Amino acid sequence: MLPQSLTSKILCATALIFSFLPGAAWADGGFTEPQKVEIQSVIKDYLLTNPEVLRDAITELERREDVAQSLKREKALSDSQSPLYTSQNQAVVGNPNGKVTLIEFFDYNCGYCKRALDDLAKLMKENPDLRVVLKDLPILSPGSIEAAAVATAARNQFKGDKFWEFHQKLLGSHGQVGKAQALAVAKDLGADMDKLNKDSIAPSVKEGIQENDDIAKGLMMNGTPSYVVGGEVIVGAVGYDQLKAKLDNVRKCGKSDCS
Repeated sequence: MLPQSLTSKILCATALIFSFLPGAAWADGGFTEPQKVEIQSVIKDYLLTNPEVLRDAITELERREDVAQSLKREKALSDSQSPLYTSQNQAVVGNPNGKVTLIEFFDYNCGYCKRALDDLAKLMKENPDLRVVLKDLPILSPGSIEAAAVATAARNQFKGDKFWEFHQKLLGSHGQVGKAQALAVAKDLGADMDKLNKDSIAPSVKEGIQENDDIAKGLMMNGTPSYVVGGEVIVGAVGYDQLKAKLDNVRKCGKSDCS
């Protein structure tokens, strides 16, 4: 039995082959039923005799999908009014009016995100013009979703440096993080716990997390941490030096790569 993904691709590729037939004639009755049967039989025989055509069709289908994804990604990155940049479902730390922006998608249970936390803290300390946008992308566990929901609610009470303190404590904690750990950090920082619990189950919280997930998929992010700097998507904990170089380039030429 063929793998489901391959079967799907073959069906799509076959549809692509059929798309080269006169569409209006096929759909609107330009061919009689016997003619359609004969055409289908000819195509079937041809594909069985020349199966490499399917391979070529699948290659073309993948190329078209890649082009469509790339265009979608470029549009999201270039549109300054897109949710990537303007959404309410994010926290802004560092300099809110900074000239250079770094966006991070993270998961509170991501070990690489935890290790990258010091890189981000150092960048913020050494770059007073840096605006950092934090977007929850809880993809690793149910606990990640719970922590993201509490963190989203915490943003209603903690702003700027206060939220950054919350974020550092929660992301920097050891072991698995979930609702209990997130609530404990918020309580330690003086949150109104009744309001926090109420806000964390509001429909807008789930919608916000879903929005971030949709944005990440549109940008073809496949893991955390992932960053957006100067119109470039960077997937993975690439380290302080590479992020600093990207930020320096943005200051120099407005892009992450000035070559």
